[in-house]
Amino acid sequence: MSQPAFFHQPSGTVRFWVLIDDVPVGASIGKEVLHYRYHPTRSDDDPLETYCANSEEIDAAVRRRVAGGSGEPVMLRDPDVRAPPRS
Repeated sequence: MSQPAFFHQPSGTVRFWVLIDDVPVGASIGKEVLHYRYHPTRSDDDPLETYCANSEEIDAAVRRRVAGGSGEPVMLRDPDVRAPPRS
């Protein structure tokens, strides 16, 4: 990828790129979305570490948004990465 993911302190988001059809697409996800989706019971979670540990799922959400017509930059929200319902 053009550059590694990083935590952007002023916006409180992890910014990253997903390769779609050989084109890097910029995206971001907020630290709160990461926290409540992946570590809701922790108080010491790191947004960048959480993104890295779950990048396949998060990158897939970016691909779905782009396939649905979203343009760059893709800003992921809670519904984009919501956990599947328990059966």
